[in-house]
Amino acid sequence: MLSILQDLDLVFEAEQFAHADTIEAINAEAFGPGRFTRAAERVREASAHDRTLSRVAMIRGEVVGSVRLTPVRIGDAPVLMLGPLAVRPAFKKRGIGRMLLSLSADAAREAGETAIFLVGDRAYYTPLGYVPLPIGSVIMPGPVDQARILGLELIPGALHGVSGAVLPRR
Repeated sequence: MLSILQDLDLVFEAEQFAHADTIEAINAEAFGPGRFTRAAERVREASAHDRTLSRVAMIRGEVVGSVRLTPVRIGDAPVLMLGPLAVRPAFKKRGIGRMLLSLSADAAREAGETAIFLVGDRAYYTPLGYVPLPIGSVIMPGPVDQARILGLELIPGALHGVSGAVLPRR
């Protein structure tokens, strides 16, 4: 994977405020207007993502992919919600999304965070260490397929027994 990424002359960095419009355009390409109706969007409306933990992929100064991490809690447990993760169509299937996930998880771990969760595709995320959370343990602010709620422990045991509504951090 690294040689493919090197061939693209990619640079990965923390998201900056100046990246916002391009990231919005990439998310619109990837998810369309339906993204605003998802339960994860309700969470993002109530809690701002953390740019210091979120990552972008850039080629010659242009953002081609991004992942965001939003500090929230499940019940009383502080966690990060991942998403959206999106890469411009011309750059998909080159490992950029996986690298963004890895770098954002590393940044979160270094910042003292203990776990990340998301609503996503098991086939994509489980090879990267995400595991299904117990059905009914995570209550999103709207309908969601519970089988698509996955978690990644940054510290072993961090998600054990975690349950409740997804809410802003106090």
